[in-house]
Amino acid sequence: MKAKVAQEYVQIQDLEWQPFPDALSEGGIRWKLLHVSPEVGCWTAIFDCPAGSSFNRHIHVGPGEYLLTKGKMEVRGGVEEGGATALALGYGYESCNARHDKTYFPIDSEFYMTFLGPLQFIEDDGSPIAVVGWEQAQDLWAQQTGAA
Repeated sequence: MKAKVAQEYVQIQDLEWQPFPDALSEGGIRWKLLHVSPEVGCWTAIFDCPAGSSFNRHIHVGPGEYLLTKGKMEVRGGVEEGGATALALGYGYESCNARHDKTYFPIDSEFYMTFLGPLQFIEDDGSPIAVVGWEQAQDLWAQQTGAA
């Protein structure tokens, strides 16, 4: 487990992009883990999302905040389907239990997000596939970067 840290700094461009698991996304999404905070159960990452990529169906068990720094993100089907269409430079907040049947990137996009709790990836019927919290994110990052 990561020790409590009084402060932390990451030079983002010095980190190598890693593939986000295919079981949780489609289209070659990559990520960089920037911080985990065991004391509050949150984790922060930046995601590189190629045109046509998407995150699979999930529920935000805890809230989250994102900053779309590049591109376009269709959340909950985009505005055409009652969701939100985020355009760079745009900020969004996801409340506890927000369900996303698909988060889609029609053009090359990038966003920074802090998850204040885990994501629960689900089947069509809502049954769980995987829960990704700070500990799972930290473990995956360590495996991918050889820091395990």
